[in-house]
Amino acid sequence: MHYRAIVRILGLLIALFSVTMIPPAVVSLIYQDGSGLPFILAFILCVLTGIGCWYPNRGQRKDLRAKEGFLIVVLFWTVLASFGAIPFVLLEQPSMTITDAFFEAFSGLTTTGATVIEGIEFLPHSIQFYRQQLQWLGGMGIIVLAVAILPILGVGGMQLYRAETPGPVKDSKMTPRIADTAKHLWYIYLSLTTACTLAYWVAGMNWFDAICHSFSTIAIGGFSTYDASLGHFNSPMVNAVCSVFLLIAALNFSLHYAAATSRTARGYWQDPEFKAFLFIQFFLILICFLVLVLTGYYTSAEEALDQAMIQAVSISTTAGFATTDFSSWPSFLPIMLIFASFIGGCAGSTGGGLKVIRVFLLFLQGKREIDRLIHPKAVYSVKLGERAMPDRVVEAVWGFFSAYAIVFVVIMIGMIATGLDNISAFTATAATLNNLGPGLGSVAGTYAEVSDTGKWLLVLAMLFGRLEVFSLLVLFSPTFWRS
Repeated sequence: MHYRAIVRILGLLIALFSVTMIPPAVVSLIYQDGSGLPFILAFILCVLTGIGCWYPNRGQRKDLRAKEGFLIVVLFWTVLASFGAIPFVLLEQPSMTITDAFFEAFSGLTTTGATVIEGIEFLPHSIQFYRQQLQWLGGMGIIVLAVAILPILGVGGMQLYRAETPGPVKDSKMTPRIADTAKHLWYIYLSLTTACTLAYWVAGMNWFDAICHSFSTIAIGGFSTYDASLGHFNSPMVNAVCSVFLLIAALNFSLHYAAATSRTARGYWQDPEFKAFLFIQFFLILICFLVLVLTGYYTSAEEALDQAMIQAVSISTTAGFATTDFSSWPSFLPIMLIFASFIGGCAGSTGGGLKVIRVFLLFLQGKREIDRLIHPKAVYSVKLGERAMPDRVVEAVWGFFSAYAIVFVVIMIGMIATGLDNISAFTATAATLNNLGPGLGSVAGTYAEVSDTGKWLLVLAMLFGRLEVFSLLVLFSPTFWRS
């Protein structure tokens, strides 16, 4: 393990992360909210730490192996989220403990959207912007931006990309050079963010709210500049814009890239995961709409459809935006939506959860086992579209699912041990492991009532969810540390 080379790279990444402290400081200057100093101090600390890690090791230029790639990715998220907590620690408004500051920063960078802050609309504009910016940077993964820049600094990026990119097949990439891949992803990401900002502004938001909400929408994060989230605007147009862009952001970005380069949308319709994703979304919206109408929860069918669409899409894609208290919805709807978040978005998207492709493959594998029971001598294969999937891929999906389930159970039991009730513990674990945000019970709004121990457990769940479980779990293997 080339530890000095890893420290060198980490120093470069920390120094790069310092730049993210500048925009909130500029916002503070524009709005004269008096909260710019914490960001300036955080910028200085990041720069000094980054240089301190890089300079003594500047000559350590080693080729990265997969092992170093996984370790750097994990350190990247944990260290940068820790540095991201510095402004929250230094702030006078709101006054936050170390635990709360780390919880908020990790929640932002992992695009979870869980918060411990109440009275968000009364925060200084710079703090509101910073929370949204954390989600935007974490949405695509700052690591992808780093992969695009690090080759210029003499650091190869393929190992980092393989460790970070979600999905059952991690060796695939859209262009021959990984730096080009990362740059194209960010071009698409920036374009979607710009389009979402304009759409929100046309729908009635002011420019500040439009920019902030576009950050958390494209990142599928869920942070808002108001306690009531999107419910503050009480606008079907805003809800529609949010739903559309959440659906777009929840798709595999390689499909967007293919559509942009080939100038045709044919690739979407040929993708089995895309079809499965749309089917799931249509089914969830339909079920929510029918139950809300039949129970008379809303006075009109139009309002029921509006609320059913935004909440079903928001929760199932793991965004967590709220227009109403969905936990008070009738019948089984709240639990159904929480379980839908386990599916999440498509592989290669900014969404969380297991990913549609994995759930689809699990379904096909289950179907194959049933067919084998009926015809034991027949030969069946798991096909994704017209392509038969290798057994190694199916085994990897089952392995991921089992690891996901074990991590979920362990953290949930830990949350119950901290004194949280069963429903709150279950949904808090689901909301953080799936990078969703809101849960049910005492965590339906904020996580302020969760104990400090519980918050650190949930931070761990956020990391497991963002790093796709195995990228973090591999570090607990003794084999990993053997040279």
